[in-house]
Amino acid sequence: MKRISVVVPTYEEERSIETFLQQFERQTVPRSEYEIIIVDGDSEDRTREIAEGYVDKVIVQKGEGIGGARNDGVDIASTPLVATTDADTILPDRWLEIMLDHFENDESVVAVVGPDGPIERSIKARMVYFFLRNIIHLGTFFGFYTTGGTNSGFRRSAFLEVGGYKSLPHSDDVEIGFRLKKVGRIVYDSDLYVRLSVRRMEKNGYMKTLLTWLKGDLRIMFGLDVRGEGYARQKY
Repeated sequence: MKRISVVVPTYEEERSIETFLQQFERQTVPRSEYEIIIVDGDSEDRTREIAEGYVDKVIVQKGEGIGGARNDGVDIASTPLVATTDADTILPDRWLEIMLDHFENDESVVAVVGPDGPIERSIKARMVYFFLRNIIHLGTFFGFYTTGGTNSGFRRSAFLEVGGYKSLPHSDDVEIGFRLKKVGRIVYDSDLYVRLSVRRMEKNGYMKTLLTWLKGDLRIMFGLDVRGEGYARQKY
């Protein structure tokens, strides 16, 4: 019996999708107990073809934005729990086990989140994520949780109750945390630490990316709108 679904948005990930999916063979939760759902942004390369050899479901994205892709995945998930991550992420072997422990041992928990850091070893990347991790961790003491799409788990019922991710150009994973807090408890667990690529920051610029995130997060905290920027799928 499957216990949890893993939803992964993809777009033009032919070069790395196989390596990413192979790491699930090392999860401490048996493969028979979870499903993997790929929601692809209509890639023109072999992303979907390669993924089909490893996952349970592959669909083409219908929703707008990366949050919309995750919504699409949650819609077709067959389990009461859903975990989300990205196709450029390295997961700890106990990633699913830790999430399941929190959900199955405490019915009040509606979301489980963890920290992340860079795969790349450059000083710039490590300094940026050291700063981000400490800001995020500090925020948990004030009830501010960044339910990052790259490292989060949800009760599907609570996720659907609050309406899933909104169609926002950024900060949608922060915004949903504010709504989820109203229906249950969010747990932050440092043992869920994942590593992800900083290729987006490298392409768009570290400072520009950080300022965009900060501006969006602050606007959400004060109940202001963050719409206005268009969404476009990008290759990295």
